Amino acid sequence: MKYMITHVCHPFSPVWDSESRVLVLGSFPSVRSREEGFYYGHPRNRFWPMLERIYGVTLDSIETRKSFLLEHRIALWDSIAECDIEGSGDSTIRNVRANDIAALVSASSVRRILANGTSACNVYMKYVYPDTGLGAVRLPSTSPANAAWRLEDLIRVWSFQLPPV
Repeated sequence: MKYMITHVCHPFSPVWDSESRVLVLGSFPSVRSREEGFYYGHPRNRFWPMLERIYGVTLDSIETRKSFLLEHRIALWDSIAECDIEGSGDSTIRNVRANDIAALVSASSVRRILANGTSACNVYMKYVYPDTGLGAVRLPSTSPANAAWRLEDLIRVWSFQLPPV
């Protein structure tokens, strides 16, 4: 399916509370995630299956996913608040405005930033790092576009960076 480049604003809020210690940042929600109304909504994105395998849980609804994140003190957001994008492709992102991640960090216990892929990391480091002073750990993207990484490989790398089970 061919998409036109459109200007899109991030459609949903971050998941976090004052006890959140780790912030996982994506770049911008895919078309499917925007339709679903929550992060990593594409059925082939490996983010939720990866967490299920690492923590031995079932995360089959938005509410169970939110509860799981908060229980494990994981905040979830995207680095981009609005941009021009064609479909879901990070490589097409232009005219970026970053989310106010510094405000979230200052209002929480976040002391570690995990970037889900290169685009999320680059946007964070360019636009947000100067305000937070917290570096980001760039992890391999869980997107289906990152087909070079199998689920087992993602689990191995991500499990060392996430809060303990």
